[in-house]
Parts: sequence; C-alpha cells; structure tokens
Amino acid sequence: MTQIKPALKDRFRGYLPVVIDVETGGFNAKTDALLEIAAVLLDFNGSGELVPVATHHAHIEPFEGANIEKAAIEFNGIDPANPLRGAVSEREGLHEIFKAVRKAQKAAGCQRAVLVGHNATFDHGFVMAAAERAGLKRNPFHPFVTFDTTALAALTVGQTVLVKACQAAGIPFDGKEAHSALYDTERTADLFCWMINRYKNLGGWPLA
Repeated sequence: MTQIKPALKDRFRGYLPVVIDVETGGFNAKTDALLEIAAVLLDFNGSGELVPVATHHAHIEPFEGANIEKAAIEFNGIDPANPLRGAVSEREGLHEIFKAVRKAQKAAGCQRAVLVGHNATFDHGFVMAAAERAGLKRNPFHPFVTFDTTALAALTVGQTVLVKACQAAGIPFDGKEAHSALYDTERTADLFCWMINRYKNLGGWPLA
C-alpha cells in the first residue's frame, strides 16, 4: 500500500511550524540585545514522519544602545565584541531567515508561519522586537500564536527543561553544546518532531 505524504498545511491548520531559538543579552526584548538566532524548517518525509529539513543561523550585532547583562553573556558564553563571530545586523540576519521561511511557507501552501520554541514566548518576543527595529514589513510569523515545546514536553514526557525532555525522549543531548542557538534549535526541532510523530504512532492525527 502506497503511503501518502501528509501536507503541513493540513496537519497544522494552515501554519508552517518553524523552530526558533535565540541567544540574547538579557530578558527584555525591547531593551536587550539579540545576539544569535537559528531556525529549523520541518516537513514530512516519505514515511509520513515530521523531520528537520533545513537549518538557518546567524550571529547578530547588538543594535545601537542595546543593553547587555553580564550574567546573560556569562550564561551563553557569547562575546558580543568578538570579530570572529561574523555577526551581521538584525536586518540582514532576520531578512535571510524570513526569506527562507517565506519560501518554505509558499511551497507548503501555508498561510502563515508559526514559531516553535522551548519557552516560545521568549524567542517570539525577541524576533518580533528585532523585526520591528529593523523595519522588516514581511514578517512571516504569526503575531502572537506559538507552539511551546515546554508545555508539550510536560504533557508527553513529564519534563520541562530541554535537556531532560530530550533525554526522556531518547534524543542525545550534549550539555557542553547547550546555550548555542544553533544547537538548542536543532535539539528542540528533534524534540518537537519526536512528540508529533509519537502522537501519530499512538493513534493520533490523522484519525482516518
């Protein structure tokens, strides 16, 4: 029997799920610097499983006047002044990611992208604030809807911390690589896909 590949637009009510993680200079999206961002695009494979298909990443220059808390950069290990970061402006970094998201959104026939994140409200706030500062009008992300893997992991594996949720799901997690936007985004994408696929395997969507 030939398996029909599910359509993203049907599974997520017209939304394209895009996994995002940011590293920042603090907790306030309006005043604190966005320092790094990564995005993972997803799609169904030929077996009907949701899988990561592309990753986009950028180091970001702090915007003019941005606040950077010492505790924040000690936590994420980022040196904002290091020229080897290859940092770009918020406008350039977000523009490239938004362009890739819009292309995937169009190909999937989705009406909007929705941000998937671990504690998604935090990432969403920084993405929206940076897009507004950069004057990017073609923001593909829904202005307030998010899919939060923290809540989903609490439901499915009884964990809320990313590393513990991944371990509970059998997803390898290197604690030394944590707090890099690129690494955390890829592990969050693995976790989100695992939860979606497991729900299906247990008899969830599609119901037919």
